[in-house]
Amino acid sequence: MQKRDQNKSSGSAGGATAPAAKRGRPFGSTSNNTSSSGSGGDAVAPSNLLGPSLQVHTSFVDQNNKRIVLALQSGLKSELTWALNTLTMLSFKEKEDMRKDSLAKIPGLLDALLQVIDDWRDIALPKDLSKKPRVRTLGANSLVTGFGNGYEALGPNNTLTHPGLGSSSSITEASVLKNAAKLRSSEWWFDEDGLFNLDEEGRAEKQQCAVGASNIIRNFSFMPENEVIMAQHRHCLETVFQCIEDNISEDEELVTNALETIVNLAPLLDLRIFSSSKPSYIRMTEKRAVQAIMGMLGSQVKAWHCAAAELLGRMIINPDNEPFLLPFVPQIHKRLVDLMSIQAYDAQAAAVGALYNLAEVNMDCRLKLASERWAVDRLLKVIKTPHPVPEVCRKAAMILESLVSEPQNRALLLAYENAFAEILFSESRYSDTFARILYELTSRPNNKFTAARGVWGM
Repeated sequence: MQKRDQNKSSGSAGGATAPAAKRGRPFGSTSNNTSSSGSGGDAVAPSNLLGPSLQVHTSFVDQNNKRIVLALQSGLKSELTWALNTLTMLSFKEKEDMRKDSLAKIPGLLDALLQVIDDWRDIALPKDLSKKPRVRTLGANSLVTGFGNGYEALGPNNTLTHPGLGSSSSITEASVLKNAAKLRSSEWWFDEDGLFNLDEEGRAEKQQCAVGASNIIRNFSFMPENEVIMAQHRHCLETVFQCIEDNISEDEELVTNALETIVNLAPLLDLRIFSSSKPSYIRMTEKRAVQAIMGMLGSQVKAWHCAAAELLGRMIINPDNEPFLLPFVPQIHKRLVDLMSIQAYDAQAAAVGALYNLAEVNMDCRLKLASERWAVDRLLKVIKTPHPVPEVCRKAAMILESLVSEPQNRALLLAYENAFAEILFSESRYSDTFARILYELTSRPNNKFTAARGVWGM
């Protein structure tokens, strides 16, 4: 997946560091969209434009914010469609001088959008998986039992009896077929999908509304004004984590929107929110959240495992998240090393970026990464190939330098001394880094080991 407009940080030059790059739609995915402004409009849209070109009056939100929230809460098809379409247009941010309003600050708006997703999540499980055959005896002698044809009572010989024929008369397969035509006129009494339940068309509409709401929340996460509010909104985080947790059975676009939302909020994400005193709607825990991310990391979908790798790399920067992520470090290392072997450059970049941050956590992470099979080989391969993005190669070299700084890793890394020397003389951009690596391996073999003995009493 392509990075979001990297010039976004220019509007906030006063900050100490530039914010992490956002995730966006692939370039070219909106090439067929045309400008819909009321005036003549621009003949050519900017190449880094995300979403359609729109002109919305700046006072529209102030005048209609209550109506939008009420429309989402009403559940009426026409009102819900209008609200989702309106928010989709408003949530696209294409110019710095427009979209400066914080949509997430509108009272009740974020909760109303989450409720649309929750309404779909309540019925998302397919009926053939959730409906199991059950045997009932209540109302066995009545024509209308309240349980439908699927809940027929057992006869004296453990054979199924129809509620309308009495519990003592056993039914053979032939008699069931014979009476099927007679009962067809009253089947709607027994149908489990009654007057107030959704048919397939209604379920499809609910699903489309949930996907639209998730896309709006995803767009919200691109706006810096919304980040703090969303990262501290427990219901929002619980909903998106539950969506990625059920990635096998859930709608793919809904899962992708939820995952991109979390990636955008990752620099401000604190997993301790799931054990805080804030009201919980889904009872998500820190461990379940990390397991959901691990499930996405192990996915075969490239967009998902790349995003999960980037998410882990951003989350580990926060020291408060370390206690929840460190138990999964061996699994994370193994999967990230596997991703570096994939020919896709974006997968390699995501894996190297995550390993770069993990290697800086503590000594234990560096020791485990160095002992991971193929880890050093694939880091060297990223540099030798080389990766088309020089920053990825630089990070791979910095990871190797972090590994060699641990005395316990030197015995493992000495086997790659010739490979390090080859890169030293062939790649001038990384010669300084590999010079320091060789210096640590050869010229100073005992200095840090002596210091370690003094600290650890070895």
